[in-house]
Amino acid sequence: MKIFWFIPTHGDSRYLGTSEGAREVNHDYLKQVAQAADSLGYEGVLIPTGRSCEDPWVVASSLLPVTQRLKFLVAVRPGLHQPSLAARMAATFDRLSGGRLLINLVTGGDQTELEGDGVFLDHAQRYEQSAEFIRIWREILARSHNGESFDFDGQHLSVKGARLLYPPVQHPYPPVYFGGSSPAAHELAAEQVDAYLTWGEPPAEVAKKVADVRARAARLGRTVKFGIRLHVIVRETEDKAWQAAEELISRVDDETVIRAQAAFSRMDSEGQRRMAALHAGGKRRARAELEISPNLWAGVGLVRGGAGTALVGDAKTVAARIQEYAALGLDTFVLSGYPHLEEAYRFAELVFPLLPLGLREKLSGSPLTGPFGEVVGNNYLPRASQS
Repeated sequence: MKIFWFIPTHGDSRYLGTSEGAREVNHDYLKQVAQAADSLGYEGVLIPTGRSCEDPWVVASSLLPVTQRLKFLVAVRPGLHQPSLAARMAATFDRLSGGRLLINLVTGGDQTELEGDGVFLDHAQRYEQSAEFIRIWREILARSHNGESFDFDGQHLSVKGARLLYPPVQHPYPPVYFGGSSPAAHELAAEQVDAYLTWGEPPAEVAKKVADVRARAARLGRTVKFGIRLHVIVRETEDKAWQAAEELISRVDDETVIRAQAAFSRMDSEGQRRMAALHAGGKRRARAELEISPNLWAGVGLVRGGAGTALVGDAKTVAARIQEYAALGLDTFVLSGYPHLEEAYRFAELVFPLLPLGLREKLSGSPLTGPFGEVVGNNYLPRASQS
């Protein structure tokens, strides 16, 4: 099991859908989140991509020298990047980081945004282009270890004599992660990527997606790893966690929800459609209606695109829900919470001790011997909780 956190390059706040309680996205704050994740023992961080975010490669590069072990899951975008340039960028980052790069292949689902970036392909064509892109990218990096070049003549992309002089540290290339819910996405995942990520749907639906991708991969003689992208709202008690969930969306008004859902409905992303269906397009607001599966809450998706669900509950409950997903074959959990700095600490402090022993030992790093907590009366060490 690997636990990742999230770098909020599109903004951060205590309340969704409003500037109240919001924080400026600057390098100092992003550095704080990254260093917290690094010191707490998270495996790595996902850096989002899109016009609503700061550029992920620039952000990841800026955070590299201020972290020690943290891995960076950074996006490549077919249609925006050329595969040869993306391969060169990946090899450079991987070499300079000592092997701390992971790749997130993002096909994109917002036609308006894509057209603004100069991409005018429809859904099917984008997946064709993505398949060609990642094949070229993989071959260039893999062949670089032997000094070989690569030729490819595809429907959307072609290269002749593509060559990389400086190979990546990771062999044959940094692992490729990918998410998508359409049949075309599942076929691409089965054929070419190392790990398939799903957004946070109920376990039964996740199981279906895992089974489909796994079966497609098996027919090709491949195996694929699996993971999930979720928000988390963890507190000492179940009641406090649900109160925090309600607080998170307490400042958003109906007009903002309607506008957000209208924007999402224009996308041709199957994953976004499935996220919207979980909360009926923003029409249902009560907890009983937004809790779509035990402790799985769709309230985040009222105004946030992409991953729109959160695990909500006390630490034992959330840890148990994570184990339920793990039992389906998922070993990577990409998590986030609002605000991201405080919630990185909260999740680590409350949930890490309840995760499997092997993972706990890995997360601990160099064990501290204490004291833990503020010394009492200038003389006494604080006692452990008796609860």
